[in-house]
Amino acid sequence: MKLLSDSIEDFIKALLVDDEDEAQASEVELRRNELAEHFQCAPSQINYVLATRFTPEHGYVIESRRGGGGYIRIMRLAATSREELLQTLYQRIGTSISSVEAAKIIETLKTEKIVTEDEACLMHAALNPTAVPLPLQMKDALAAGTLRSMLLTIAKRRTYAEGERSRP
Repeated sequence: MKLLSDSIEDFIKALLVDDEDEAQASEVELRRNELAEHFQCAPSQINYVLATRFTPEHGYVIESRRGGGGYIRIMRLAATSREELLQTLYQRIGTSISSVEAAKIIETLKTEKIVTEDEACLMHAALNPTAVPLPLQMKDALAAGTLRSMLLTIAKRRTYAEGERSRP
């Protein structure tokens, strides 16, 4: 049986796909109450799905406006460019990141085909909290530095590869 949260997420993601050519739409505008009514749930359930599954780590930005004419606008970061996604994720990491948030970022990189399955596995292994015996706060700081370094390397590798392709 599919969870309600999964159904809501799938529904929103389906709206982000343009039916005509299956290309990714850059944004979708929804009304929280209408969505809650459609799924016969509380608006807080919609908020939960948005807050946990449509984050910058997952490649999305949410803009909302409350009130009678309020809306929720969900924008796909990947619709712009991979470089911008890498930059947004890099800035989002900060000086500390939990293993759960790091895993979300890695999954976004894999979903957007910025890293391969093998590269994602290596990233997960390097950021595994059991890899280094340190206190949790130090592990989160180490993970942030390591993940930021990985993102910089990916960005540099892409820039170098594109420069090589443009040579005669």
